[in-house]
Amino acid sequence: MTERPALDDRARAVLAMERRSWPGPGAKERAIREQLDLSPVRYYQLLNALLDDERALAHDPVTVNRLRRLRATRDTRR
Repeated sequence: MTERPALDDRARAVLAMERRSWPGPGAKERAIREQLDLSPVRYYQLLNALLDDERALAHDPVTVNRLRRLRATRDTRR
């Protein structure tokens, strides 16, 4: 069995962005555009895919598990 490649720089940057706290409304979206050169919509698409990637879990289990719990809570409300 071959080992899957490690997370790329963008994936690690997305997870790092999720570890931060944000001072107010719009700050995170501004940082997403300026630091990652992504639209917020694309950012959240990438983030959602990362939550299902075992490499992301291995890289940052605390953040990924927290976000998985939040996603599960939102899904049960729908």
